[in-house]
Amino acid sequence: MDKKENARAYWRKNLQYLAILLSIWFVVSYGFGILLKEPLDAIPLGGFKLGFWFAQQGSIYTFVVLIFVYVRLMNSLDKKFGYRE
Repeated sequence: MDKKENARAYWRKNLQYLAILLSIWFVVSYGFGILLKEPLDAIPLGGFKLGFWFAQQGSIYTFVVLIFVYVRLMNSLDKKFGYRE
């Protein structure tokens, strides 16, 4: 595999990771926090309704976790494609 093909494959995989992780964040923040708020409010979590919790805290926590997942995925991708320093 030459350098150009290697770079394209690397970028394609990077975009795939981004699409998956941002989709997860969208579902958690928009889906759980807004669209599914009413059904989730029937479930209590620490004295709060679960729909409220997702709207206020859950999407932020999920985003932070996804950042760490992305770092780990990119470190392994860098190693796989030989871009590791």
